[in-house]
Amino acid sequence: MHRLRTYIEQIAKVSDEDWNLFSSCLFQQDYAKRQLILEAGKVENHISFIEEGIVRVFIPKEDPEKEITFGFSFKYEFISAYDSFLSREPSQYQLEALSKCRVWSISYEDLQRVYKKTKIGNLIGRLTAERLFLIKSNREQSLLNESTEERYLNLFHQRPELFESIPLKYIASYIGITPQALSRIRKKSL
Repeated sequence: MHRLRTYIEQIAKVSDEDWNLFSSCLFQQDYAKRQLILEAGKVENHISFIEEGIVRVFIPKEDPEKEITFGFSFKYEFISAYDSFLSREPSQYQLEALSKCRVWSISYEDLQRVYKKTKIGNLIGRLTAERLFLIKSNREQSLLNESTEERYLNLFHQRPELFESIPLKYIASYIGITPQALSRIRKKSL
């Protein structure tokens, strides 16, 4: 939980009073590798800060080989099916722990209370919204403006840790290609 305060205080100073109220609403959750954090069809009720692990965001399909991975979140980042969190409607996608994960979560109801009583709540809401917007915007621009090879090379240079810790089939899906096409691109770029 200390890391979360450090993360937030990179943006703005948090009073002890605000931090005490906010942190009293946080609870720790641990997930095993491949465990679902949120299932499609359920309403997202939490915003979580990843203390340890990697989370995959994906659209499930009957055939697991056809699942569509459209996001990853890592240690010291926020994760949520944020559209479901805001709208209180069921999520169309799932969150899955790709490795053992530990997160600190706050519920929708508790966050609304923190929004009303502190300055930190609005800051956390804004930070989460901004981060999730930037991820979505960058992904959309990448899919619209770059070739699959450019997407692979950019991802490789921007996030090399992905290739060490995430199965290639998920990276291929994230880039928008088949695992076989990813293999060809990787061989070509070596």
